[in-house]
Amino acid sequence: MVQEKNDGINNDMVLLPIQQSRPALSWDMKIKQKLKTVPPCLGKFRPAVGQCCHQCTPDSLRTKLGQNSSLGIHNLLSVNETHTRYRGWLVRRVCCVLFVSGCKVYASPVRNRLERVCQSNRVKEALTAEHKAPEGGDSQGQINCLSSFLPLINTCIFPGLSRFVGWVMLKMFSSMFDSIQVNLNHLLALHRASQEGSLLVYVYVRQSMVDCALIPLVLFSHNLRVPYTVCPIRIHSYFLRSILQRVGVVLLPPSALTEQDVEMDNLYSPVMTSLIHELLHEGQAISVGVSAESGRGGQWLARIRQLIKEGSVPDVSLVPVGISYDCVPKTNTQVGLSSVLQWLWSLLWRRPGGSVRIHLAQPFSLKEMCESGRCRVDEWLPLQDLLLPLILNNRTDAVFGQRRMSWLLPSSHYASELREAAHPERDLSIAIVLHLIFSATSCMAVMSTSLVASLLLYRHPRGVSASLLCRDVAWLTEEVLYRNKDVGFGGSLAEVVHYSLSLLAPHLIIAAVPSRKDPFIVPRPSLTATLHLTLQAQIVKHAFILEAVGACAVSAMLCEVAGCCVSSRVRSGGMDGEEVKGDMEFDVVLCQSELTERALQLCHLLPPGFMPPCQSSQSFALDAVDSLVRCGILIMEETTRAVPLCDFWKRGGTLTWTTTDDPYYSDSDCEEQDVHSYKISQPSQCPEMLFFLCSMLAGHLRALCWTTTGLDLLHTPLPEAECVAQIHSHLCDTASKKKQHYESCSEEAALTAVRTLIDLGVLSEERQKGGVFLGVSPLFQLSENRQKLHRFISQYLYN
Repeated sequence: MVQEKNDGINNDMVLLPIQQSRPALSWDMKIKQKLKTVPPCLGKFRPAVGQCCHQCTPDSLRTKLGQNSSLGIHNLLSVNETHTRYRGWLVRRVCCVLFVSGCKVYASPVRNRLERVCQSNRVKEALTAEHKAPEGGDSQGQINCLSSFLPLINTCIFPGLSRFVGWVMLKMFSSMFDSIQVNLNHLLALHRASQEGSLLVYVYVRQSMVDCALIPLVLFSHNLRVPYTVCPIRIHSYFLRSILQRVGVVLLPPSALTEQDVEMDNLYSPVMTSLIHELLHEGQAISVGVSAESGRGGQWLARIRQLIKEGSVPDVSLVPVGISYDCVPKTNTQVGLSSVLQWLWSLLWRRPGGSVRIHLAQPFSLKEMCESGRCRVDEWLPLQDLLLPLILNNRTDAVFGQRRMSWLLPSSHYASELREAAHPERDLSIAIVLHLIFSATSCMAVMSTSLVASLLLYRHPRGVSASLLCRDVAWLTEEVLYRNKDVGFGGSLAEVVHYSLSLLAPHLIIAAVPSRKDPFIVPRPSLTATLHLTLQAQIVKHAFILEAVGACAVSAMLCEVAGCCVSSRVRSGGMDGEEVKGDMEFDVVLCQSELTERALQLCHLLPPGFMPPCQSSQSFALDAVDSLVRCGILIMEETTRAVPLCDFWKRGGTLTWTTTDDPYYSDSDCEEQDVHSYKISQPSQCPEMLFFLCSMLAGHLRALCWTTTGLDLLHTPLPEAECVAQIHSHLCDTASKKKQHYESCSEEAALTAVRTLIDLGVLSEERQKGGVFLGVSPLFQLSENRQKLHRFISQYLYN
């Protein structure tokens, strides 16, 4: 064998001597002589993604119904002479400049915005509360008190500078990405809403700082109003700040270190709320990013909702935006001029890598969502009320409700009008944040790297041959499309897999040996590689979340009876890493009610963004069980009855007459409900599918288990940030000792685990002068209770 130096895939890949003279895709020909095409959609049309929620905003869905057409995909970086009004050889060389100069830009001069913000009652009350109000209401004195916020208030949009920055971004992204694909289906609705004067607020899930630039560029290229973009990064260079603030970028104040620090300023929230009020009164659009893990950015949506509630703003149209990357770009939250110049210089010498898919969803009314009452929060309960009595074996009956995640909108970070809000009002703001996280995530397309990463992590963690990987990619693509998720790729199967492997190459080991007919791919056993693959596979987990919850519930029930009536091959085979081959002899009947109960308990442990707040946890658990029946893992057990249900007289029934004014009353309500039961289906692929789904949630559940066992190492009370840092260090140390399960030791996993334990009452919060301190509650200082919690979580964990 000869080591190939520049194979374009991996330094660890070796090719046979007879393969060296062949093209780069020669190993793909071994899979099948005839190349199979991966379908970008099932049937004739693409999946209809980005529709309004039929439960929360039915009026918006009804008014927009039929307005959208299948307009296809547009590559933003493919600019040629057809996008301009001119033709000729010279136009082809300067077509990008001509295209940018022809785009429409809505000017946004500042005018008297600073005076209006300073004269608002909200800002005056905040200055009075801080004892900084000038005597006699002097406006110059108010401006001096708000000097640190003046650059933010004076943010504007200059047409000439916007066109220049748009041209720079097109050139810059051409060096970063192969393509930026924009779904055009809902652009017509956005143009119509903009012409009607609707105030548009674009909401996306934060993944990278590149998100802040992509959305304005897409809207600018399609002649839509460029939004004011909330970008929570710290810019050290005054030159860069001045440029960005003249193209509508709302940055952090110069004195602020992080987004959390600036929110602690009692003047920041009133000033920003007044700024949002003035921008919406000017008819401007706004772009806001929300973090799926911590909820950061949700305070901007709470401020907009507060303005609507007060009547200052009539209504806004929210537009969820889904952004998918083949490889998520890494960016810093603190930027200087030298770092930007170094980054731009590096772009000149690098090859573009990966594509981006952007979906702009259907706009819907925020006022309708708030006032319709369909997004109910009256059933929200603390997590410790839902699970803690069950964990400590104090009760066996179920408590139906939905988990309250109050930490998504911390009251201490905001102005008095948000701090003093009643629970239902604050919960409704949290529900809106959760709904938009779910909606934006649902719009995201599944990229080819996401499919390959999920297969390597969850189905083939010990490696897989290229031919088998191609087969699984084709299968998983069909499954994703069947679940109404769009995909961001298409073409021959061999090219799709080879393209994905080339992008994921630094995190894989790809090798060919003489004894194998095709290359063998193994995930690189390192922290960096595993975390990168986990990040890429996140969108696949969202697509299969129902099946994953149901599979973990089945695994928990099988774990309970594993010692008595289930073959030991089911559990030991998974823990030893052996492949389960052939049919698994299951002779276990799973009760529907108990299976639904297990799924319901697991729903409460899910991170935010996986289930919509307008759907009850009970309904989600029932759907999870039903999804396993649809995909063939469970089959309903047929029960034979001595007397058929239709034979009323043999059942000894008596006719009764009832009267009721309930419009939803049904005669079937008085009938005895059938108790269904399920069995595990016997096809050979069923065990692999079951364990594949269980592995999707294993990283999150394992992080909870490891955090529970690491409570002994905490010297509490600790500041919240330090507690999360120590838990993160403990997760990394545990994974390093085991030399596996690195997906459970990311910073996001540590933060989510700490938040879950706070909601469970395991960690108690104490507010002191230095901030929020965390300590282990007296109830869980007992090792017995910690063991019960660990046992409860680990029952869903498939190793």
